[in-house]
Amino acid sequence: MCHDFCGLCRDFLVQSLAGGIELAGVIMGKKQKASWDGYSLKPRKDMPEGLWMRCPGCEHMIYRSSVEKNMNVCLQCNHHFRIPADLRIKYLVDEGTFEEELVDLRSDDPLNFEFRGTTYKDRLEGEEKKSGAKEAMRIGKAFIKGRGVILAVMDPNFLMGSMGAVVGEKFCVAAERAAAESLPLVAIICSGGARMHESVIAVQQMAKTSAAIAKLNEAKGLYVAVLTDPTTGGVTASFAMLGDVTIAEPGALIGFTGRRVIAETIKVELPEGFQTAEFMVEHGFVDMIVQRKDMRSEIARLIDYCRK
Repeated sequence: MCHDFCGLCRDFLVQSLAGGIELAGVIMGKKQKASWDGYSLKPRKDMPEGLWMRCPGCEHMIYRSSVEKNMNVCLQCNHHFRIPADLRIKYLVDEGTFEEELVDLRSDDPLNFEFRGTTYKDRLEGEEKKSGAKEAMRIGKAFIKGRGVILAVMDPNFLMGSMGAVVGEKFCVAAERAAAESLPLVAIICSGGARMHESVIAVQQMAKTSAAIAKLNEAKGLYVAVLTDPTTGGVTASFAMLGDVTIAEPGALIGFTGRRVIAETIKVELPEGFQTAEFMVEHGFVDMIVQRKDMRSEIARLIDYCRK
């Protein structure tokens, strides 16, 4: 081995370093073959699908099972995920006490609505297969910590909880039964508004459901409205904002129409977060914000306070 760093030695080192793993083979006196052949875009076979999920609140990747065990609330930022009606009922009422009504009531297609080659009937069938729900609202009698209530729960997985004739009818039946049996009406609201597929028939439900709440009020009944993400459109403009007590989940989007439409209409710069539950509480549109894990206890407390 030469003592001076000659050109031959330099070339040898450069070539060996460029080879990477081959250099180790030269030193050890063995020829080794590199097994790495570049990055692969194929999914790892040992990683089950659906194990992780991204939180839209903090954008962290989190274990799906951990979120589900925490009532579908992010452990990092407290983001409340949208959940279907069956989970709402499971989280809220005493186990096995929910007695559903009007289970088989389904929407019809009175206007023969068709959009982009898809009929309303086809859309309804597709939504039922996808979500497992027959409509965007479930109603029935239940108990919350031993207190009897009439429950109306909207399902965002069925046409984004939009209100058509069936949703309007179910809500009115729930309000009427609450008045007849002197029980509190608790509505869990999650909706994109009136259902465009039913046009004016859907818009009419705003007046119909508001009238039902007026009758419940005349009967001295208690109506608790729980606003979840999102509560918008014709539902906000009717029964969602008529509660004796209006509760919201943290961070819920609450409003009538979108931010851009409002800004372009009134030509005013809108404050940041003006359609959030927190902004609504600050300006008196919502009475309180309640964590999902505390909802059962808070509703039971309100019922006791109002002696209903």
